[in-house]
Amino acid sequence: MLSRFAKPLPPLNAAQILKAHGLRADKSLGQNFLQDPYALEKIVAAAEIRPTDAVLEIGPGLGALTRHLAAAAGQVAAVELDGRLILVLQEVLTGYTNVKIVRGDVLKLPLAEIVPATDYLVVANIPYYITSALLRRLLETTPRPRRVVLTVQKEVAERICAGPGDMSLLALSVQVYGTPRVVTTIPAGAFYPAPKVDSAVVRMDLSPAPFIPYSLLDTFFALAKAGFSQKRKTLRNSLSAGLRKSPAEAESLLRAAGIDPMRRAETLSLEEWRELTARA
Repeated sequence: MLSRFAKPLPPLNAAQILKAHGLRADKSLGQNFLQDPYALEKIVAAAEIRPTDAVLEIGPGLGALTRHLAAAAGQVAAVELDGRLILVLQEVLTGYTNVKIVRGDVLKLPLAEIVPATDYLVVANIPYYITSALLRRLLETTPRPRRVVLTVQKEVAERICAGPGDMSLLALSVQVYGTPRVVTTIPAGAFYPAPKVDSAVVRMDLSPAPFIPYSLLDTFFALAKAGFSQKRKTLRNSLSAGLRKSPAEAESLLRAAGIDPMRRAETLSLEEWRELTARA
C-alpha cells in the first residue's frame, strides 16, 4: 500500500485518460468523472477514514477518488459496472496493493462477499440515477456500513437532510437509519464531462439500530408512503386513501399519536412518525 503520508497526489485528467484508451463517457451509465483535487480531498476528509478502515467505493470510474481512498484506508473494494474501465483502473491504481477492483452491479452483488462482516465505510461519487436504489440497498443491507459519504445532486442532498416543514419520503428513509448532513457543494465544472447540475457531498453517520424498532419498520414505511402519496392533502386524507381506512379511522389514529389530522406529511418530525407508528 502506498503511504498515507505521501506527497499530494497529482490530479488526473479525465479527458486525456479517456482519449488515450479510445473511450468516451457513457451517458447511459451516468458517467461524469470527478477530477478536481480539492473536491476529492474534501470527500476523503469528510469520511474520517482510519488507517485500519475498510472502504467500499461504488463507481470508481477512472480511479481519481480511489487513489485518495487507498492512501487513507486499510483496504478498498472498488465496484465498477462498466467493463471498459477495468483496464484503466488497473493501470491508474498500479502500486496500490490494498485495492480490490470488482466488476459488477452493486445493486445486485452480494455485499457480504465484498466487505467485512462487521465494520466498513462507503465513500463514492455515484451515478445519480441510482441514488435512491443505492441508498435503499446500503441502509437495508446486512452488514450496514458505519458511515456513508456520497456525492449526489445538490437538490437531492438537500432533500436527504431536510427537517420538519420540508420532510420527504427520501429524508425519512435515510434519517430513520442515521444522521445526514451536507459537507460541501461541488460545481459542475469539477467533473468531466460536466453535468447539468451542481453536486453536493452528503455524510450519513448510521446508527447501530434504526430509530424505529426493526419489528415496526414495515409499518413505519407503509405509513410514510401513504402520508407522502398525496403531499397536498392533509394527513387525515392521505392516510385514509393510502391505508384504505375511513377518514374517521385515520383521524383517530393521528389524534392517538398527538398529531393534528389537518397537518401535512412534510411537517412531521421523525419522533412524531415513530409515535404514529407505535399507535398503528
